[in-house]
This record gives sequence, C-alpha cells and structure tokens, in this order.
Amino acid sequence: MSTHAARLAALRDQLSRDRLDGFVVPLTDEHMSEYVGAYAQRLAWLTGFQGSAGTAVVLPAEAAIFTDGRYTIQVRQQVSAHDWQFVGVPETTVSGWLAEHAGEGARIGYDPWLHTAAWVAEAGAALAARRATLVPVDTNPVDAVWPDRPAPSDAKLTVQDTAHAGRNAADKRAEIADWLAAEQADALVLTALDSIAWLLNIRGGDVAHTPVALAYAIVAADGTADLFVASDKLTDAVRQHLGNAVRLHDRAAFAEALGGYAGKRVALDPAFSVAAIGQALAAGGAELVLRRDPVLLAKACKTPAEIAGHRAASVRDGAALSRFLHWIATEGPKGTQTELSAAAKLESFRRESGVLLDLSFDTISATGPNGALPHYHVTPEGDTRIELGQLYLVDSGGQYADGTTDVTRVVPIGAPTPEMRDRFTRVLKGHIALATAVFPQGTTGAQLDAFARRPLWEVGLDFAHGTGHGVGAYLSVHEGPARIAKPSYPGGGPQEPLRAGMILSNEPGYYKAGEYGIRIENLLLVVEREIPGGDMPVLAFETLTFSPIDRDLIDPALLTDDELSWLNAYHARVTEKIGAELGGEDKAWLSARCSPVVR
Repeated sequence: MSTHAARLAALRDQLSRDRLDGFVVPLTDEHMSEYVGAYAQRLAWLTGFQGSAGTAVVLPAEAAIFTDGRYTIQVRQQVSAHDWQFVGVPETTVSGWLAEHAGEGARIGYDPWLHTAAWVAEAGAALAARRATLVPVDTNPVDAVWPDRPAPSDAKLTVQDTAHAGRNAADKRAEIADWLAAEQADALVLTALDSIAWLLNIRGGDVAHTPVALAYAIVAADGTADLFVASDKLTDAVRQHLGNAVRLHDRAAFAEALGGYAGKRVALDPAFSVAAIGQALAAGGAELVLRRDPVLLAKACKTPAEIAGHRAASVRDGAALSRFLHWIATEGPKGTQTELSAAAKLESFRRESGVLLDLSFDTISATGPNGALPHYHVTPEGDTRIELGQLYLVDSGGQYADGTTDVTRVVPIGAPTPEMRDRFTRVLKGHIALATAVFPQGTTGAQLDAFARRPLWEVGLDFAHGTGHGVGAYLSVHEGPARIAKPSYPGGGPQEPLRAGMILSNEPGYYKAGEYGIRIENLLLVVEREIPGGDMPVLAFETLTFSPIDRDLIDPALLTDDELSWLNAYHARVTEKIGAELGGEDKAWLSARCSPVVR
C-alpha cells in the first residue's frame, strides 16, 4: 500500500471511531488563507496534491478531490486515480457532489475553523435533501492520524516602518473607527492575516513566502485594538511599535474572547471569517454585522510610498531576472541544467542584491510538458532536465521590504517551432491589449479580461486561469479584492472595480498538454489618465515590470504597427531602467535582446 493510500485508510478508520460517515478536507487555515503554513497542509499530506487550491471529500467507499482548471493535469499526476475521483470546479461543487454521493442518513464531518458559515449552510442544505447531516468536529480527524504534523511557526514579528508603508498604524486604526461609526458597529473582527499585517504595520514569517503572522485582531469603535498572537513572537521593538492602544493577548485566548460581546454589534467579513467565529459571537449574545473587510480596499490602493517602493523593487528584481535570462539562454542548450538548478540560480541572482527577504512564492520552473501545468511545482523526485527543443517557463518573484514582485518569462531552448512562435505571439498580443487598455472608472477586471484572450479566441484557443490578480506591498503575492478574470473563474461573483493605486498582474498564457506552456506576466499599476477632449474620468495601466520578452519567440508578421511600437518602446524602457544595474556581458546581452524588433 502506498503512503497516501495508507493515510486515506487511516483517516477512514478514524472517521469510523468518530462515528462519521465522511469528512471534508479543504486547503485553507483558520483565516481562510490561500497560502497556509505547513501545519495546515492537510490536503497535501492526505492526497499528495501540491497545488494551492483544492478540497477533498472522504466517504467510506469512495473519495474525491476537487480542483479548478489550473490543476486539471497536475492533480492527475500527483494523486492516485485508484484511490481518488477527480472532480472539476466550478462545474461541480463539493456540496452538489455530497448531495449525490453521501448515503441516506449519513453524518458528514467538517472542521468549523476551516469553513465559512455560507459553505456550512450550503452543504447542510444539500445533505438535508438526503436526510444526511453536517456534523462539526472538535478535533480535526486528519490531525488525529498525522503523527508528524508540523507545529505552527514560531517566527518573530517585525515592524513595517512608516517610510515603506506610507501611513502610520494609528491613522489606519482611526480610519477603521470611522468605518465602525458609519456602520453603527461596536467592533470589527479581523481574521485575514494580510489585513492584520497591513493595519498594524507589522509583518511575520508564519506562512512560506508571505510575510504574515498567525494572529487575530479585534478593532474597537475608539480605534484601539486587541491583537491575539503567540507571546513568544513579540519582540521589544514590536511591543513598542504597537503601543498602549493595541492590547496583547495569546492567540489561544481568541475563541473565548468572542464570548464577551453580549449586546454589541460586531462586524466581520463572511468571506474570511470561519463558521466557528460567528457561532462563538452569536452564542455570547453579539449581533453579527456581516460586511466586507474594510481593510481590503484600503490595502489594495497603494500609498505613494508603496508605489515608489514597488518601482524600486521592480528595477532590482528586473536586473536579477535579466541576468538569469542571459544565463539560461547560454547554459540551457548545453543539457546540464534542471528545473531545480535553474530555480536555484535565479534565486542566487536575486539574493545578490543583499535586500531580498524571501521569494514571493515557490518558483515555477517548468520545462517542456511541465510548462503546460500553470501552477507546476517542481520537486527533487520530479526534477526534469532542460533540453533542446523545449520551451522553458519561469514564473517567479521576490519579497523586498519595499515591494512584492511577480513575473513570468518563457525562453526557447534552441530554435522554437513555428507553432510555438504563433502561440507566443498571440499571447503577447493579448498582453499588449491589456497593458494599453484605457477604461472608465467603475470598470471591473471581468470587463477587461477578454482583451487578453481575443487573439487566442480568434484561432479557437484559450487558457484556463485568470488573467490577473492583485499584488500586495511586501505582503501576499495574491491580493484581493480586484482581479482580472472571467466571472465564472473560481472565486467569481461580483467583481471589484479597478481603482487608481491598485497593482495587478497581466499574465495571459497558452498551454499545450504534454508539450509546452507559455505565459507572459508583468505587473501593472492602475493610474488616472486625462484624455484631451474627453468628458469622463478614465483609468489606464502603467507597466511596472522590466525584463526582456524573448524576441526569438515573436513572429513580427502577426503584430500590428501599434503592437510592434509598444514592444519596442517597452524594450527601450527595459534598457533605460535596468541597463545601469548590469555590467559586462549581461549589459551587452540586454542591449541586443532589447534592440528594435522589425518585420
């Protein structure tokens, strides 16, 4: 029996002991985080799936794993088809599947600290149709059979100084107090880790590549706050920074504290607050005020200091990436490099800046058919040699005190085929269309998404992921509330209008299963634009990322005059921005790669 088959069997035995007929295992934590600490990687431990989004359901005689289109291929490579059914979302929901597969009268367990109240209501209603019930558990049964489960991180908190943040924490808390007054609420419960980090101008190290700390916060109507965090994470500098207006408690005291708001109106975001929080507040006599986390939008609209910091981070990061692109263009065709060695080399170039604090996510270093997996994760066991005739895709980023970067480039190892050049150029055309978009205030990313897809649609092609996501300021590389994606994309629903100061990615792609993947990603800043003669305010994008786009993959005949002008102007800015950061052969290479492309 394989390791993961044995784990599945152990979980079924535990469910039997717990008198449960099934259990739901989401990939999240008590804060509804996208990226979670090692202690919360229950889905990966149970199934072997290494993606960043998914859910598993275990029943006595069958089990299913639910993933979206980004992981259609990857999940089948990493998870046993003998033990698991593969179910695509959003076409099929977990609740819908349970309604069809759970036995009549079944007791299906769930951890109330890992699901929202909305999900509990939806799943409970679906099961009720089969006279089955959804049962909250006090102890997660996965944890009961995971003998070497890591402990939560003990990393210390750090202070994000006002010079980088652009606003002090007292001003931010005062803004929340004003919001509470407008909502006629007495307190706000904050559970999203990046919201807490932004509000209090602190950072942490509890989630790989995302500088946040495991904590909860409750902000009072007078602008003071209670922070629930492990005491051993607090340094004297952090305590002094937080001051007397932020009362400190152990993280373990949070659940009990929720019972102390009898007769109070307490605001919380139903998208980020797990069911257990609302249940505890209600049990203590609080009136729940369900509102979107007010920090989300404030955090997404960067301050001038954060924008300036990101521009500086982009220059040093672009220089490191350009050095790497020169290196891989030279070393890749020799057949001596692998996906892991290439990723390590890129990280070394970034670390030579002396100010890299972390990567912003695990580098997607993917050659040949692995590039067709949009969120491929290379492991020592699956490390693949980079060989002639392949496309090498690298999606990477850095965490710096002044900014978070995210960029994707594709390099041909040897001469690309005509089909590769056609597909790459169509992806580039879509990238340019989005980068040059001008749009009215109030426009959402869903309304712009088709700009990036049209050149592919015209030949019957598409890609199964969003076109763009928000990016934080030395915070999460994936940040809401804005995104650029189809409304039907996972996490869809009402979309946030784009606003000046937001930073989002521009990353259309194309993936040919079993052969290669293409993605071109830069980060964009939403800016205000004046149009002479116009009668309405409009927005546009400023490209923040500077690194050459591979000219050997471009078919100039497919580009319009305007697209060719954009490409050459972009490469001229790349040379201007990062040329001074390079020397010797790297600088000469950059100059050659950024010379004008002609038909």
